Amino acid sequence: METKGPVFIFDTPEQLAKAPAERFVEYSRIATAEHGLFAVALSGGNTPRRVYELLATDSFRNRINWPMVHLFFGDERSVPPDHPDSNYRMVYEALISRVAIPAKNVHPIMGEGDPDENARAYERELKSFFAGLSWPRFDLTLLGLGEDGHTASLFPGTDAVEQKSKWVVAVYVAGLETFRITLTIPVFNHTAHIVFLVTGKQKAKRLAQVVQGTPDIDERPAQKIQPVNGSLEWLVDKAAASLL
Repeated sequence: METKGPVFIFDTPEQLAKAPAERFVEYSRIATAEHGLFAVALSGGNTPRRVYELLATDSFRNRINWPMVHLFFGDERSVPPDHPDSNYRMVYEALISRVAIPAKNVHPIMGEGDPDENARAYERELKSFFAGLSWPRFDLTLLGLGEDGHTASLFPGTDAVEQKSKWVVAVYVAGLETFRITLTIPVFNHTAHIVFLVTGKQKAKRLAQVVQGTPDIDERPAQKIQPVNGSLEWLVDKAAASLL
């Protein structure tokens, strides 16, 4: 069994970053025409940072109706919003502070304080935004792949990987000795368009296992990302694709 979804290979990380930026523009145009807004779940990490920086340049931001865009987060670290490890801080610096998106359209996950309460609070916010739906329906979700097979903060061996009812959970990551807050697999799987971004030779072995290997959800939670009624794409650079 192979993970569903085509794999697109780019020569360089810079070329790769332009592809999801173009998809962001196109999907935003379609979504706003269909239902008046564009809801996105963003990923943290170095690879998507360049995507966000590109979206803030004139060639991209002027093609996006920012008042119709709503930015959510796939996961967050248990740190204040101004901490260097904060996903919100990274996205704010790379994108939010540089485009005309209304403040009310940005939906950060609270990182400081009690992780379980922060998870419940974010689930309440999602349920308010996606009122009437059994699961949220993001128009686009960006995801990364860890060397250990995790995506968002869905780490191997954690209860979060098996969650089937909650939208958001707090998870203790023993290897990092910290809590994370993450959206759950069913939430991601109800997205209209899921795009994985993977760069670097250090990800090559795990990418090959996830995309082409037999299912091993315990070891490779990213394999559990399978859209219910949507599309899944893998955008990877040559280094990450070297074992495919």
